[in-house]
Amino acid sequence: MDLMEIIEKRRAYKSLSPAEINQELIENLAKTAQLAPSCFNNQPWRFVFIYGKENLEKFHPALSKGNAWAKKASMIIVVFSKPEFDCQLKRGDYYKFGVGLGTAFLILKATELGLVAHPMAGFNDEIVKDVLNIPDDMHLITAIAVGKWNENYKAILEENQWNHEENRPKRKDLDEFVYHNIYSG
Repeated sequence: MDLMEIIEKRRAYKSLSPAEINQELIENLAKTAQLAPSCFNNQPWRFVFIYGKENLEKFHPALSKGNAWAKKASMIIVVFSKPEFDCQLKRGDYYKFGVGLGTAFLILKATELGLVAHPMAGFNDEIVKDVLNIPDDMHLITAIAVGKWNENYKAILEENQWNHEENRPKRKDLDEFVYHNIYSG
């Protein structure tokens, strides 16, 4: 599969079925993120890979009601960092760019391996930090639900979620975010 095929295949499906989670998979995903570009190679991303029924069940109370579907995930990856892990610029948030790149590489690798890697914003930071022993000074960026796509989504999801599984959400037209030589928005 070439890169464009992987990018086109990547979807944030909510209908998940079990996937085999093992050390080889985790290392493969982590090594791919490790190769992402970052300021002075600081690699500001930090990941906690949560897998195994007992560990996942401890994490589930952190999920928002809208992300209850993620309880079917075989693994959840929590992504976090802090400004001090990367180049210190006046605006103070450059680390988020690096973390985004590392996370994107990881998600694309998961897609290449036939997995769904669905990033989520809906979770309770305090519960996540408590359950995973993440220090208070860390900034949680996202949690990624990982599993196989379950094509039998109609039996799993609510009817109002079917369209999302059947159709890629509409993307903005290029002229809505591409400018030439000067911003003209």
